[in-house]
Amino acid sequence: MTLAPETLHSCHPRLCHNRIMKRVIHAACPHDCPDACGVLITIENGRAIKIQGDPAHPVTHGFLCAKVAKYLDRVYSPQRVLYPLRRIAPKGPSSAAGDGESFQRISWDEALDTIAARFRRIVAEFGGEAILPYSYGGTLAALSNASMDRRFFAKLGASQLDRTICSEAGGEGLKSVLGIKLGTEPEQFRHARLIIAWGANIHGNNVHLWPFIAEARRQGAKLVVIDPYRTRTAACADWYLPVNPGTDVALALGLMHVIIGEDLYDAGYVAQHTLGFEALRERVRDYPPERVAQWTGIAADDIRRLAREYATVRPAAIRLNYGVQRGENGGMAVRAIAMLPCITGSWKEVGGGLQLSTSGAFCIDRAVLAREDLQPSTRHINMVELGRVLNEQQDPPVRALFVYNSNPAVVAPNHHAVVRGLSRNDLFTVVHEQFLTDTCDYADIVLPATTFFEHKDLQTSYGHYYLQISNQAIEPLGEARSNVELFRALALRMGFDDDCFHESVDEIIDSALAVTHPWIEGITRERLEREGHVRLSLPAPAGEGHWRETGDRERGTMPFLPFAEGQFPTASGKAELYSRQLEQMGLDPVAVFVPPVESRHSAGNHGAQPKYPLEFLPRKCDNFLNSTFTNQPTLQSMEERDLLEINVADAAARGIRDGDPVRVFNDRGELRLRACVDEAVQPGVVASRLNWSKLSASGANVNVLTSERLTDLGGSPTFYSVLVEVEKASPDGMPFHVSRSTFHVRTGHGLGVPEG
Repeated sequence: MTLAPETLHSCHPRLCHNRIMKRVIHAACPHDCPDACGVLITIENGRAIKIQGDPAHPVTHGFLCAKVAKYLDRVYSPQRVLYPLRRIAPKGPSSAAGDGESFQRISWDEALDTIAARFRRIVAEFGGEAILPYSYGGTLAALSNASMDRRFFAKLGASQLDRTICSEAGGEGLKSVLGIKLGTEPEQFRHARLIIAWGANIHGNNVHLWPFIAEARRQGAKLVVIDPYRTRTAACADWYLPVNPGTDVALALGLMHVIIGEDLYDAGYVAQHTLGFEALRERVRDYPPERVAQWTGIAADDIRRLAREYATVRPAAIRLNYGVQRGENGGMAVRAIAMLPCITGSWKEVGGGLQLSTSGAFCIDRAVLAREDLQPSTRHINMVELGRVLNEQQDPPVRALFVYNSNPAVVAPNHHAVVRGLSRNDLFTVVHEQFLTDTCDYADIVLPATTFFEHKDLQTSYGHYYLQISNQAIEPLGEARSNVELFRALALRMGFDDDCFHESVDEIIDSALAVTHPWIEGITRERLEREGHVRLSLPAPAGEGHWRETGDRERGTMPFLPFAEGQFPTASGKAELYSRQLEQMGLDPVAVFVPPVESRHSAGNHGAQPKYPLEFLPRKCDNFLNSTFTNQPTLQSMEERDLLEINVADAAARGIRDGDPVRVFNDRGELRLRACVDEAVQPGVVASRLNWSKLSASGANVNVLTSERLTDLGGSPTFYSVLVEVEKASPDGMPFHVSRSTFHVRTGHGLGVPEG
């Protein structure tokens, strides 16, 4: 695909003497989604006038999700932060500032000088570890996510952040069986005859997989959804199985009890390509369907039926997503589910296997991107525990926080502790952002960040196998800078003169692609610039029998079956149903269900009525992406916010009717919401959705109720292991809905930040 600029002449009679410069730029969506869409941006006289999907992309097929389809509204929003800002009022929401003036516009030179001077003082007094970077998946583009920023903080000797807030537990669980994060190609789901969406709201956050599932269903495939919440995807399912939160380990073990007990497993594949099957056989004896039903809420007969269908209807594919791993036993849950295609031999078949993540295939040189060799041995801080770290005495104390690609005042658990830490007057906080988020409410310096329209980057994926270039489409608005340019400037201001801080974006991309690995072989920046997207050079299965009459041959690609012939990159070379590594960590080497501490099934909640009897699901909004897009009016109108979804039985027991104001609380905090009495959740479960605190009716969000307790594997958050109680609230305790930021910026003409 060639995307060379072209000059078009206007036919408008008044403009016939003018030349309208119009061109189409190939880019790629960098947001935290498995789809990593190919994008075409139409530019007219330097301004983006249209965004559309790239119809040539084999997976994303020329359409965009509702969020990115409205991306021009984001790029040209009057609320964009376009200039560096310095705080001139106390930290906290603008109402605490009295006169509503919180920031003053400053120059980039003044901002960089201020940051560099403060960092030098902190390093001199406390050492580099007193500075903590805080970033995650605000962008997943390779350079913007982890390149010049990592080099800067490595050279500075800052504390190292363990970036575990999203996928680490599931990733570790998957690798404990398979050895790598690989999975079934999305294109192959069209060949499946049974598809299980396990904790996967495909309609909400993986929409480009749906056409392949729809094609499979037109050919007779069956879609089964396992989820504690009746999602959009569950509403479309042929069979929906509501599972109690945090019990997925038990369900997977129960399925294997039936599959192994009834000799429905693939004995040949198991014998040749797995390790520890006899230990697994012994373990699943403890999980008969009747016992599993008590934990999961799924009837024993349904467990048997699902096990038999999964093992006998071929091919069968599982789309597993990360909601499963957000409980205390999240790593073990993914581990147990990942065993299923290994015992049925489903990996041998086109349209079989499992997909959680495909990110392990993108073998670009991440070491040369991050240059962590510049860093001395420094302490690690888990990003999930930000509230504790900022409030408890550390050695050395955290005296500076640099936030980019994240919004911890919204997304981090134990919200009150996080905000209390961010409010410290002795904490110097810098935030690099596109909008004045909740975290900016506590920033000393706010720096303007580019959108993906405004810089060039390299885009991998965790939902398909295509590498892409994302070209810069427009000049940065205002004085916005990309992550690469920001940290380059700051490094030079600090006096860091290593060659790596002088590399151009193209040179960094070239270095990342120069790695010696067969899956990257032949993929260069020039080729990506020419073609837009390139499929990784993945190994093809043996023989021609894997071709299907679906156009694969015409596209010139063979299906990728990563484990058809075993070759698991584990210590044993096999799928490890028994993990010696987990055993050495003091964890169960097979898999075991241990009820979460905050669960109706935990030992402390049996017998007497517990203090907090309801399990709380702090869900993501379908039309936002974590906290991104939350402030965009065109998307706000698509979400009904400030609701607590509660089952009819639980509502009746508390005298709550649909629309009533309610108080949701535990020992960590409370929310004031409006009851939505429906059947989206089962008895004993309630749900609400993530939002910016300052855009919520009660001035708080769901993370006031979550804890900093970590998962069994990976040190990830336990967002879905939360107990609460709900009571009817008085109508006068329900604050009015706040629809937008009330921040005002002094001398901020052109910033477009609305007044209150």
